[in-house]
Amino acid sequence: MPQNPPRNILDHLRQYTVVVADTGDIEAMEEFRPQDATTNPSLITAAAQLPQYQPIVDGVLLEARKELGADATDAAIANLAFQRLAIAFGRKILAIVPGRVSTEVDARLSYDTAATIAQARSIIAQYDAAGIGRERVLVKIASTWEGIRAAEVLEREGIHCNLTLLFGLHQAIAAAEAGVTLVSPFVGRILDWYKKETGKDFHAPTIRELSP
Repeated sequence: MPQNPPRNILDHLRQYTVVVADTGDIEAMEEFRPQDATTNPSLITAAAQLPQYQPIVDGVLLEARKELGADATDAAIANLAFQRLAIAFGRKILAIVPGRVSTEVDARLSYDTAATIAQARSIIAQYDAAGIGRERVLVKIASTWEGIRAAEVLEREGIHCNLTLLFGLHQAIAAAEAGVTLVSPFVGRILDWYKKETGKDFHAPTIRELSP
C-alpha cells in the first residue's frame, strides 16, 4: 500500500505510467505538471491566439522582422515567425516539465526525407542555441516511409525522434527497426476504424475522484 494514497485519477495514473501533455496550453501544464509534453502546429496556433501568450507571439514576430530586415514582406515575416513559434513554446514548456518536449516537423514534408532531415536539424540547432540539450527534445515526424528513413538518419546523429501519425503495426515495426526513440500511435483513429469495421461500440469508463 502506498503511504500517500492518490487524491484523484491523475495521481493514480502517475503511479503506473508517465503522464504526457498533448497541448500548447502552458498554464495547464503548470497546473497539472506532466512529465513530458508534445505539441503540433494546430495546438500551438490555438494557444498563440490566447491573450496570455501574446508576449511570446510578439517576441517571435519581432525576432523574425529583425532577422529578415526592413524590406521583408509581412507574409515572409509571418512564415518565419510561425516556424519559430513552436520552438518558443517548447522552451517555455521545458521550464515546467522535467522531461522532454516533442516539436513537430512541418507535415507537408512527410514524403520528403531530405527536407524532413533538414528541418529536424534546424529545430535542434535552435534549441541548442537556446542552451537546451538535445536529450530534452524529441523531433516529431510522420510515420511515412520517408519519415521513418529520415528518423533513422537523425537517430544516428543523436537527434531523438517521436514518430507520429502511426496507425498500424507495420509502421511501428519499421520505426523500431530504424531505432527511433518513441512512437505515438493514433489510438483514437484506430478505434474509430475498429468501430466502423466491426459495428461494435464502447462506453467510456467512468472517472471518479478517489477518496483520500
